[in-house]
Amino acid sequence: MHDVTGVILAGGESRRFGGVNKAFQRLGGVTMMDRVYAAVKSVCGKVVIVTNSPLDYLRWDAALVTDKFGFRGSLVGIHAGLAVAEGDYAFVTACDTPFLKKGVIEMVTGSIDDSIDIVVPEKGKWVEPLCAVYSKRCLKVIEEQLGRGELVIKSIYGKLRVKKISEKQIRTVDPCLVSFVNVNTKQELETAESLLASGNSSLTVG
Repeated sequence: MHDVTGVILAGGESRRFGGVNKAFQRLGGVTMMDRVYAAVKSVCGKVVIVTNSPLDYLRWDAALVTDKFGFRGSLVGIHAGLAVAEGDYAFVTACDTPFLKKGVIEMVTGSIDDSIDIVVPEKGKWVEPLCAVYSKRCLKVIEEQLGRGELVIKSIYGKLRVKKISEKQIRTVDPCLVSFVNVNTKQELETAESLLASGNSSLTVG
């Protein structure tokens, strides 16, 4: 078993949410941040929350860290969380994935190989870089890319050793792939609320 720190990115500006912090929006009476934190904490002993408003997150048992670069983006957040992670690996996700399943986190973190830098699930032809494990060996490559002002996460993949977990494998623990559902707008929150109210068992955290 590897020591994996859970990293939750909560530093977005929520512009598509009207400037309201989506991490604190409730879904089924529970904030999205609480839902994601519970899933991550159930697998990872230590949790880091990356945020530019740390005082808003004091009630969670987590280390709080802010971005180190003068611009924002998920890759900047990955760098900030990975840099302070305990151990050599971090599982990274975002605060707007309220249906993230414990089983998916366990599958991704359980696929760590010391010869691999990144473990990432596949969905169709794409990968899910915000439901992935990153080794601290990624830091130098990330820093170099950010130094050039390049913010696309997947651009680092060609420079590192990557293990992909097939969609077929992921579906064995998350048949509907709900772990990859992002809630970025109020309309998407309403849709997620309707799905949750339907009693769909695939939306449980386990």
